[in-house]
Amino acid sequence: MKPRTRVNHPMVESPTPGNTPLVAPIYQSVKFEFQDLAETERAWAGSADGYHYSRVGNPTVRTLERTLSDLQGKSDCVVVGSGLAAVAVTLLALLSQGDHVLAFVETYGPTRGLLARTLARFGVRHTLLSIEDHAGIERVLATTPTRLVWFESPTNPVLKIADIHFLTDVARRYGALTALDNTFAGLESHGQFDVDLYVHSLTKYASGHGDVMGGAVIGNAALVGQVRGQAIALGPTLDPHAAYLIQRGLKTYHLRRTAQCASAAIVAEYLAVHPNVERVRYPGLAADVGHALASRQMSDFGTVVSVDLRGTAEQSRTFADSLQLFAIAASLGSTESLIVPPQLQQPRDLTEQQRVASGITATTARLSIGVEDPEDLIADLDSALAAAFGS
Repeated sequence: MKPRTRVNHPMVESPTPGNTPLVAPIYQSVKFEFQDLAETERAWAGSADGYHYSRVGNPTVRTLERTLSDLQGKSDCVVVGSGLAAVAVTLLALLSQGDHVLAFVETYGPTRGLLARTLARFGVRHTLLSIEDHAGIERVLATTPTRLVWFESPTNPVLKIADIHFLTDVARRYGALTALDNTFAGLESHGQFDVDLYVHSLTKYASGHGDVMGGAVIGNAALVGQVRGQAIALGPTLDPHAAYLIQRGLKTYHLRRTAQCASAAIVAEYLAVHPNVERVRYPGLAADVGHALASRQMSDFGTVVSVDLRGTAEQSRTFADSLQLFAIAASLGSTESLIVPPQLQQPRDLTEQQRVASGITATTARLSIGVEDPEDLIADLDSALAAAFGS
């Protein structure tokens, strides 16, 4: 074999049977081949196992999917290139022209945007209520045939706790599916409920290091199969190397999250008694309105602390700019602590009445607690509050 042929057809080295790598390899290949055409035809037709094209399936990606479905306690999972891609393929897989979606003012802004702008163009209707409006939820479902109830718990950014049993029960009674954006609650939380599909941004806690994006949809095999078909058709494929990095990040997921939740509780308790803080929203605080419900539903209280500052918009700006350890950045769940200050938090697509119902005020800041020492984080917050409001 001549040299330029050899470099394109190398002699692949594989471990002998029984000699397996401790870390699963990255199958960084778009294409896979079979021994002959007959076997290829069977695989392409779905009558034989195997991989042929990484947009359809890849062993590294499938390893991650199986890990995530097991963590959530469900039968199947499909992963895609970002959290919002997971939202989009789920909505597109489940909804058709004329369908109605019940969502909430507390829903993640880009998800509201998909409903209001993208899906509305194709005849999908939606209603926005507050997650706390149980009477309104029952009324809408009783009077409007609804295909899907889409919700979050805890909500972003003010950490309201949805009554998941109520939502799934009332949706089931009126023939609606339920989808829960479970990103804030974590990969192992809420699996005990009768939720049809769980959606996660893997960019956050699963990866944990802020260097790779991904999204997951988890649930029963039939519904996940519908979502997988939509993902294959549209092509938001998760790259095998990204899947490998997320799988690697999961090895420290529980260690990171346990430490971050513990630090979040300490930060929340510090801020709750600070004279320049109007209100702290964190379900781990005994005084929090969602504490009792979160205690029953969640496996922990999360790593995000939402705070309403006193004072003016300019003072909140000074506070954010004075922080040294909290980066002004989107996302959450990273090893670094992050802040989304009030100026970047406002839901500009909501009416004034909806904004009030959402719980987001003109001074709401969202803190994502990292793995730093909580004493250092408190010292940083204390210094920034002093800079903004005076010592």
